[in-house]
Amino acid sequence: MTAPRLWQAAEATAATNGQSHGDWQASGVSIDSRAVQAGDLFVAIQGPNFDGHGFVADALARGAAAAMVSHRPDNLDPGAPLLLVGDTLAGLQALGRAARARGSARIAAVTGSVGKTGTKEALYLALARSASAHASQGNLNNHWGVPLSLARMPRDCSYGVFELGMNHPGEIAPLSRLVRPHVAIITNVEPVHLEFFSSLSQIADAKAEIFAGLEPDGVAILNRDNVHFGHLEAAAKAAGVGRVISFGAHQDAQARLIGLAQHPTCNCISADIDGQAVTYKVGAPGRHWAINSLAVLAAVRALGADLALAALAMAEVAAPKGRGQRHHIIFGDGALLIIDESYNASPVAMTAAIETLGAVEVAPLGRRIAVLGDMLELGATAPALHAALAPALVAAGVDRVFACGPHMAHLLDALPGSMHGVHEKTSAQLLPKVVAAVRPGDTVLVKGSLGLAMAPIVQALCGLGAAASPENPNAGSSPNSSMANG
Repeated sequence: MTAPRLWQAAEATAATNGQSHGDWQASGVSIDSRAVQAGDLFVAIQGPNFDGHGFVADALARGAAAAMVSHRPDNLDPGAPLLLVGDTLAGLQALGRAARARGSARIAAVTGSVGKTGTKEALYLALARSASAHASQGNLNNHWGVPLSLARMPRDCSYGVFELGMNHPGEIAPLSRLVRPHVAIITNVEPVHLEFFSSLSQIADAKAEIFAGLEPDGVAILNRDNVHFGHLEAAAKAAGVGRVISFGAHQDAQARLIGLAQHPTCNCISADIDGQAVTYKVGAPGRHWAINSLAVLAAVRALGADLALAALAMAEVAAPKGRGQRHHIIFGDGALLIIDESYNASPVAMTAAIETLGAVEVAPLGRRIAVLGDMLELGATAPALHAALAPALVAAGVDRVFACGPHMAHLLDALPGSMHGVHEKTSAQLLPKVVAAVRPGDTVLVKGSLGLAMAPIVQALCGLGAAASPENPNAGSSPNSSMANG
């Protein structure tokens, strides 16, 4: 079946104020020549470490319909289909802006210190139950990823969901003005990227930039349980937001948690969503998933989609790869459960993952093992914030802690000696020690910041045996399928 047309040469040329060479039409947009699909428009981005113009010929050989370039590469055929623009990043932004303008989709934008990718994925699932929906792939949430995600939005979809990220002030506002959401969600404000901010209040201000592009009478959805709720609410009102809807367990929240039954593989929830009683299941374990599901359903209601269908869709929510995905591995005369949180880490996300580890029912002779890498970009607070994880590990009944990175040494110093596993400088040095230590029946949590490269530890543990039936068959799926900021 032929993929639907996304961009025609004439339409893309007009949107970017460029010059088209050849009469082409594209069914997708890509900035990675390795991931180009037949029919894509390849955009030759010039980044700090690469220049996409060097990969145009390869992209066309892979089946790209055309390439957006700022100059013609030397190794191309004379008749190569091209879209010539002054600057390819500006061209991609113009394409995204045109995609946003040409349709009538209701748009949601999601940001927050933690939980934004999972919340975005859950909202996509919820909206797709009502009508055609589009969402940013993975966590394409920065100055390249957001316009790319917009440029991929079909002209006839009913809903769009976009993730906006940052690690410095001033980064979210231009993304919000590009997306122009009708609904803006801020999952929380937590000590993430403190290296680049002087206070948590500054982080709240940076998250509040999401209101810069909110459509007139737009809705802000804010975490009522977060200590920065008042700060964000004031910022929303100052920006002229039409309505603020709060979510959480707080008694004053409009999307309020009434009851929560946590299970090893899911959450069962009763809630009041802006005056509507709802009972539903979230197919990912952990209280943080339950709380963020309230924001999802509040957004569904604000966007005018079907709340009952959205609540049913929450059962399909699964932790994505690197963000809680679970692997059951047949190992020896038993099994291993591996909780993959390897993508990134912050104090609040680390604590939530540890609590989830504590909720797992381990085999009679099994142990709870935490394999932890440094949390990065915490500045001068890093030693104290790492040591402060100790009470959560003790409360969760963790038996052994294996760690890597200089800051994790502070955590081991704060733990009882009986919990000490091994500490190494790097994840590569730690990997064989973890593999040698695990036993049948163990449950192993692996988590650390992306720069610590914890994913190979997950891969090595999964390689110890055959995969059992997956606990969450949808785990790791995404609406379209990374790039990341907080």
